[in-house]
Amino acid sequence: MYLKYFGLREPPFSLTPDTSFFFACSSYQEALNTLLVAARNGEGFIKIVGEVGNGKTLLCRKFLATLNAGPAAATTAIGTQDSATQPASGGRAKGKFATAYIPNPYLEPRSLLLALADEFRIALDKNVDQHQLLRELTLALLNFAREGKRVLVCLDEAQAMPLESLEVLRLLTNLETEKRKLMQVVMFGQPELDERLKQSSVRQLRQRISFQYVLKSLQREELDRYLRYRLRVAGYSGETLFSSGAVARMHRVTGGTPRLINIIANKALMLVYGEGRQLVQASHIGVAAADTPEARRDWRLWIWSGTAVLLSTLMIAGWVITR
Repeated sequence: MYLKYFGLREPPFSLTPDTSFFFACSSYQEALNTLLVAARNGEGFIKIVGEVGNGKTLLCRKFLATLNAGPAAATTAIGTQDSATQPASGGRAKGKFATAYIPNPYLEPRSLLLALADEFRIALDKNVDQHQLLRELTLALLNFAREGKRVLVCLDEAQAMPLESLEVLRLLTNLETEKRKLMQVVMFGQPELDERLKQSSVRQLRQRISFQYVLKSLQREELDRYLRYRLRVAGYSGETLFSSGAVARMHRVTGGTPRLINIIANKALMLVYGEGRQLVQASHIGVAAADTPEARRDWRLWIWSGTAVLLSTLMIAGWVITR
């Protein structure tokens, strides 16, 4: 709607996890570095936990894209801001890693194994039983090892995975050569994942977690750079479309959560476009936040609305008394 008006090639605040918009703030860069170092280590489970809307899926895709781009890209990504690569696909990747990406892990054990077989492009009989399925997966893992490839499985929304399926994955990670494990697993999940892993039935898996990181929201001083970066990637040639007041209020009402930032920024740009202006002000952020249920209520808005109600009440009371 407003792309041509602001000179943009594409929507700057889409909710689609596009790796070209990956912004390497301190928390995201540290998480990516942790993932890359852990992948090189090649053993155990890796756990990345973050609140809803904190960009876990985008981080996962960025990690896979960087990993599959080769050692040079991985080295560049460590400690580098604003790097961008194309999304990776699962299966037999070129290079040192063979990866599988499971976006919806709410799967029973057999369905999970079938999903892995599909990611690794393993040809199966139509009526394959679980024993044969495990055997074929084991042979595929051994073949990857002979080819010098490391196998890495990424589970998005891992807090939704049944505990029985997590246990099947743990058993698969038991497979090893004399030098290293045949498979490594990265779990991306909400804080509920930590609660699930506290159960005694998965205590062996819990002990296998060799690297972990808690993904945090954007800090106040990072938000302005985040907005500018996404605008620049989308084709904006100016400095910014958000005033300093708008940025400050944006952080107050979103708490630095990227998904909420994108939703409110998009609404604010629509408001500015509708008014024929060129700069988002704090008032636009307030209106956009009021239309977003998950946004925090800005205390300034509460004071304003409370004052308005009080004045209305006094006016009505005064009118009644004078009658």
